[in-house]
Amino acid sequence: MKLGIVGLPNVGKTTLFNALTGSHAETGSYSGAAVKPNIGQAKVPDARLDWLADYYHPKKYTPATIEFVDVVGIKKGSGRGNAYLQTIRQVDALVHVVRCFENDELFLEPADARRDAETLNLELILADIELVERRLDKAKKNAKGGDKKYKREAEMCEALIEHLSDGKPAASFEFTEEDKDILQDGGLLTIKPVIYAANLDESAMTDYAADAGFRALSDLAAEQGAAVLPVAAKFEEDIADMDDEEAQMFMEELGLQERGLDRLIRTSYDLLGYISFLTAGEDDVHAWTIVRGTKAPKAAGKVHTDIERGFIRAEIVSFDDL
Repeated sequence: MKLGIVGLPNVGKTTLFNALTGSHAETGSYSGAAVKPNIGQAKVPDARLDWLADYYHPKKYTPATIEFVDVVGIKKGSGRGNAYLQTIRQVDALVHVVRCFENDELFLEPADARRDAETLNLELILADIELVERRLDKAKKNAKGGDKKYKREAEMCEALIEHLSDGKPAASFEFTEEDKDILQDGGLLTIKPVIYAANLDESAMTDYAADAGFRALSDLAAEQGAAVLPVAAKFEEDIADMDDEEAQMFMEELGLQERGLDRLIRTSYDLLGYISFLTAGEDDVHAWTIVRGTKAPKAAGKVHTDIERGFIRAEIVSFDDL
């Protein structure tokens, strides 16, 4: 699973990336100067896997992982022609970090979560228009040979451009089954599932539901069918390097039951329809990520292709029954 982290400059994207992946990427200059994205992996927390590890004491412990791609902050008016966005066209979903904190040194205006979220969303729409326009030009050229497939593709592109030009994301466009076959992995940014990460000051986390920015994002997410969750990126980054006991102490001081990062990872799984199944023994305790509803033979293929080819049956045990 791969997630792209997007947002306006200085909203805490790279801080969140560092907290998630244990990285130490620069957070100041990255928003405007860097070219390459930050890429890192986060371990998926799983209490079941930890229990199995304590039981088997395996030689190897392999949690599931999520890859995060953190791109340069997208400035207003930079959606078209933005090379940075090309690096996240093939991610599975977007984590859209939105500022819900105040910082007079970085920002002249007070935080306005909905305004900022819609500003970034518009830039993504403009980037998609540019992509579809290129595809339309290519389809028109190929359609001159009489191929009906390209003629249909050109028609779809024209309709999609009109839809996007109205400020609507590709996710709300009514694709036919034929359109989906033509589109395949088209790399549209606004068709991807979205998780809004409301980046709050740590003092607001104790009652985040009352925060005006979080409420505004919740309303926007409900309108779009997106997910939203509160995070305090700087706080999460600070406790990422602490041992579990010390981190737990700081969390309790804020009245937090779990890390915001754990919620984000769990939300990612739910949004994309993923689950983990576990294999355990003295050699390895391992979590495997599959799409919910995957049949046992296909799941076995994640462990080894030979198991899938020679699959006869599987004995599946609920963790709660162990």
